Amino acid sequence: MKKQVRVKILIVDDRENNLLSMESILWQDGYTIVRANSGKEALKILLHDYDFTLILMDVEMPDLNGFETATMIYQREKLKHIPIIFITAHSYGDENLFKGYRAGAVDYIYKPIQPELLRVKVFVFVELYKKNHQLVAQEQKLVAINKSLEMEIKDRITSEEKVKELNKQLLENINQLESTNKELDRFAYMASHDLQEPLRKIRIFSERINESYADKIGEEGKLYIDKMQSACVRMQNLIDDILAFSKISVAKDSLVPSNIGKLVNEVIVDMDQEIKDKNAQVIVDNLPDLPVNQGLIKSLFQNLISNSLKYSRKEIAPVIKITTGGNGAAIADDPGMRRYHRIYVKDNGIGFEQQYADQIFTMFKRLHAGPEYKGTGIGLAICKKIVEEHQGYISAKSAIDEGTTFTISLPVQDVSKN
Repeated sequence: MKKQVRVKILIVDDRENNLLSMESILWQDGYTIVRANSGKEALKILLHDYDFTLILMDVEMPDLNGFETATMIYQREKLKHIPIIFITAHSYGDENLFKGYRAGAVDYIYKPIQPELLRVKVFVFVELYKKNHQLVAQEQKLVAINKSLEMEIKDRITSEEKVKELNKQLLENINQLESTNKELDRFAYMASHDLQEPLRKIRIFSERINESYADKIGEEGKLYIDKMQSACVRMQNLIDDILAFSKISVAKDSLVPSNIGKLVNEVIVDMDQEIKDKNAQVIVDNLPDLPVNQGLIKSLFQNLISNSLKYSRKEIAPVIKITTGGNGAAIADDPGMRRYHRIYVKDNGIGFEQQYADQIFTMFKRLHAGPEYKGTGIGLAICKKIVEEHQGYISAKSAIDEGTTFTISLPVQDVSKN
């Protein structure tokens, strides 16, 4: 029987009515709520009780404010795993927002609190907490099984049948871990999907305010609404990318023999305006025929071309070359002698230091910040997942101001037979 994970939430606010309001919103979801009416009281509670799932903390409190309290909480190793959502009535500038994130915040909720938004945000972190506990439990099982196996081997008393049984258990646990990872992907899809409705309402209502009360809110009010709309657009792009990432999967029956060059040219036609805006040139070699999922491969090259356009050098027209190695010859470079075609996507952009070559394929990792380089940091992670779903590999080679070359290795044989 699966052990029920206990969910405890610490609410910190110096106003009793705020504590009662948040508790009344969350009690219906079955959470255990612990209240503290100051930062000092919260620290006192956390001295002896550190198994909280989440902390909801007001920013403006006497004596110790929310940022100071969060900093002191995270000085204790046992408490660093607890996410903190700040509750505030103020719309902070970027510097104060960064201050909150540096103090340990994972999110902000603005007053007056919208009950459904609060419940959705709390639900997301509670589900992540539960999934993490499941993964830890599975890892502990694997560690225990491995230790048991090592002891049996050292003592030379393990029979062949028992070794087979332990291996079977190990495989079962690996399958369970894979299943858990798939559940996490499904959860990411559901969470992102459910976040779109409150985001849509924020955009609609802010537009209505701008249209109906433009003469009352003034230029400063319009500026704030514009910033709100921009933030909504960025959030929508992030949700769309997370949804795209969570849905990437290659079914066996979706792999069809395809001319990669033709698919790339279709992508270039679709991106015609973006390419013209950058005065860019995209050169496509005679690319091979391979069994692929056509939609995902087009998404792969669309992301790579967009990446090259985004990180082009100023006053230098982008040149992107998509070529194949060895005049289309298959290259046997796998320990199992599987044969691969290598396709290169090379640009003349700003590049990056080679030491970061592996990190760029990580979710939300962005080497270049700033308003001129817009994005969510998920594009290259999507590329990596698409290639790996085709049982291939992707890597990058780059240098500052010398451009970047992405190497895509895709299997020649029909991967659905593996």
